[in-house]
Amino acid sequence: MQATSAPPTTRPAPAATPTVVRRVTVMLYEALLLISVEMLAIAVYMLATLNSQHPVAKEGVKAWLFLVTAAYFIWCWTNTGHTLAMKTWRIKVVKPGHQRLPVRTAAIRFLLAWGWFLPALLVIRAFGLHGKGEIALVFLAGIVAWAMTALFDKDRQFLHDRLAGTRLVALPKAAR
Repeated sequence: MQATSAPPTTRPAPAATPTVVRRVTVMLYEALLLISVEMLAIAVYMLATLNSQHPVAKEGVKAWLFLVTAAYFIWCWTNTGHTLAMKTWRIKVVKPGHQRLPVRTAAIRFLLAWGWFLPALLVIRAFGLHGKGEIALVFLAGIVAWAMTALFDKDRQFLHDRLAGTRLVALPKAAR
């Protein structure tokens, strides 16, 4: 009886990680698109609350915007793996071993991504900063610091992706 070996299986090479500059550029583009989503969300909220000036309504709009933003990102990531900005720049978020990003993973990634902004918000609040220049500087420092986390990661992934178990991959250009 002759032993036969199974044919060698070839795994596709892992997709390339987009550069940090490309990913930050996507974030800037995403911010512009998100303004439209949030303007619509504010309009819906104002109609629903009859533009109430009550303190609860004023605080409620912040929670509403957080939920709308979470829904936008989580829905995009779990359905297609990318937002419109990510699609434009051919970047996709994936979780190794999964066809699609699980909702739980997308929610965790969304919450962890606040690491880009939460430290700056806490510094602004703690020091009572009000000047536009100093606020911009604190946000810039936080964004640069978070972006640098990719430089210390062996796969060049941002900290929130590493912690969430996700990774950003560059998609190939479409054949014409």
